[in-house]
Amino acid sequence: MKQLYVCCWASLAALLMLTAVPADAADVKDLFAIDLPDAPGKEGRMIEVSYPPGAQDMVHRHDAHAFVYVLEGTIVMQLKGQPAVTLKAGQTFYEGPSDVHVVGRNASTTAPARVVVVLLKATGAPILTPVQDQ
Repeated sequence: MKQLYVCCWASLAALLMLTAVPADAADVKDLFAIDLPDAPGKEGRMIEVSYPPGAQDMVHRHDAHAFVYVLEGTIVMQLKGQPAVTLKAGQTFYEGPSDVHVVGRNASTTAPARVVVVLLKATGAPILTPVQDQ
């Protein structure tokens, strides 16, 4: 029951964040959530992020270890203070708990892109937090 509550709460939080961004923003779908019994207060989350052509993320952080795997298309990712990288299907990316994600976008204006993200984070913490200052 607790997992269902956490999953629903996170889905609502993601939905509320997405309503505040432009229509060409990425779509986030919850895939899985589980409390980690050998790490009290921590949970594992898996989400799928679908980027329509030309879509981009808001500047944000995850306050989590985020492991990204590109399923389809080509995406551009950049963390504050680091160079941008362009990733194709089959490639991976990592964001640490203190990283600020300044660029996350579909590299194509004609084809969609999709990634799966595994997050290791504090139980109940949001999957992302918008950042105003870059």
